Amino acid sequence: MTAGKLEVSQQAITNPEQLRREWEDLESRSAPTVFLSWQWLGHWLEVYQPNATVLRVTEGGRLIGLGMVVASDERRHGVLRSRCLRLHQTGRKVLDQIWIEYNGFLAEHGRDREVSAACLDFLERQRDSWDEFVVGAIDADEADFYARTTGLHKHVRWQAPCYGVDLDQLRRNGRHYLDTLSRNSRYQINRAHRLYEERGPVALVRPDNVEEALAMFDSIGPRHLERWGGGPDQSGFANPDFVRFHRSLIRSQWAEGGVDLVSVRAGDDVIASFYNLLHKQVVYFYLGGMMSETDNKLKPGLLGHSLCIEDYRQHGFHYYDFMGGDERYKANLGQCHRQLVQIALQRPRFKLKLESALREAKHHWLGEPGAGYGR
Repeated sequence: MTAGKLEVSQQAITNPEQLRREWEDLESRSAPTVFLSWQWLGHWLEVYQPNATVLRVTEGGRLIGLGMVVASDERRHGVLRSRCLRLHQTGRKVLDQIWIEYNGFLAEHGRDREVSAACLDFLERQRDSWDEFVVGAIDADEADFYARTTGLHKHVRWQAPCYGVDLDQLRRNGRHYLDTLSRNSRYQINRAHRLYEERGPVALVRPDNVEEALAMFDSIGPRHLERWGGGPDQSGFANPDFVRFHRSLIRSQWAEGGVDLVSVRAGDDVIASFYNLLHKQVVYFYLGGMMSETDNKLKPGLLGHSLCIEDYRQHGFHYYDFMGGDERYKANLGQCHRQLVQIALQRPRFKLKLESALREAKHHWLGEPGAGYGR
């Protein structure tokens, strides 16, 4: 199929090593987030071995776009069966709990919209093979573009703002991170710092080897479970497949500088621990575990993040990204830089129209809280 000068093909992934070479070459000609890098998606393929097919977009024989899609059935309400096509997800909740963000097609610099349009047109022509194209979590503006390009109904399944800290701007302005916060946030962090110093020196601690890194990751589990719960769609530490993915990622990426584990100590106490993904000098805060305190003047999370942000600023990182989530601490510590959504582009099937009408009626009369996940 040709869209203008662009040609799109779809094949099974029979040679992962060849795909790795193609993906990394295209990465060098693009600016992906960590979730569209081979660092993440190559690991996803290796650990979960999804039944994925690869879309290749070429121009005059030169590769300018890539994406991987997985077909799966989704059953809802006990009766509705929808054939879903997903981008860089499996359709199995226990495997998708790793929750890709900043999703989309990998494209050469300046060709993002062309590549996306070509892939979407190619997939849309497969009229009888799927009912919904599910993409998440993706930039809200990109989601709108996908809907306009296909002309399909856009159902938003999940949405949340993203917050972060521009470390380059801090350096350009010659400012320390705390100086950019509100008076109240700065006061709370400084007060917590003073109180924790009564237990001993407050310091950041990093592992010396991969085994210590894995032990630090494991130590976050109990605190994360306590904070977010052990049910479905709550803490990933209740999900063995989630833990397996990240322990394997740490083993493969710790020495390469693709992950960073940091603990904050106050004397002998570990008051907070953070698991971050690193890519192209951007820090992606993935999850953390904080000590439970009865004194609300003690803010291990706020203090820990502030110390990490200042440390990354001093080490030349570009950005500290809290990623998707409307938790209050993210708004207090960072600036909103985009909106993320998970969407389903739906074909005009009667069953989906009926479901949408019933959903709207339920929302109108009862209201429905949005879905979330633990950071």
